[in-house]
Amino acid sequence: MTHPALEMYDYHVWANQTILNRLKELPQDVYNKEIQSVFPTISKAIAHIYLVDACWLDILSGKSMKEAMADSAPLTAGVESKGMEEMEKLYVQISERFKTLLNQQENMEKRIMLDNPYAGQRDTSLSEMVLQVVNHGTYHRGNITAMLRQMGYASVMTEYALFWYS
Repeated sequence: MTHPALEMYDYHVWANQTILNRLKELPQDVYNKEIQSVFPTISKAIAHIYLVDACWLDILSGKSMKEAMADSAPLTAGVESKGMEEMEKLYVQISERFKTLLNQQENMEKRIMLDNPYAGQRDTSLSEMVLQVVNHGTYHRGNITAMLRQMGYASVMTEYALFWYS
């Protein structure tokens, strides 16, 4: 039986692809159009989800949070400058790396001492970190939905319950 955190990660991948597919249906300028919102552009929101995913992948791979955050900082400008098609490829690549790493884990409940430079230490499990990745993505896909509505476009449903039927 698949661990629930692995299924949630599959949902995360599906939801990211679903929102990217919706963005491809809209006029090209929507992706980089500047608006007054949580993020200045949808492209920056998409990049942010990716960069945080990359940071958590490094943490799950054994880096400290401080090291993972430092390693992701120089990537920001390059990732934020990518077009939608390039971001889609990056998402495919990172999801493959995530799945390879997660499928190699013998115990998703393995405990790790996470040292967050902003919040302190916390004993957590691999599965909890995966759920953090998923929850973070869900939160910001909601931001993207609000940004689309603000620009006059409908978004697309990315609810977990809809994923069950995909």
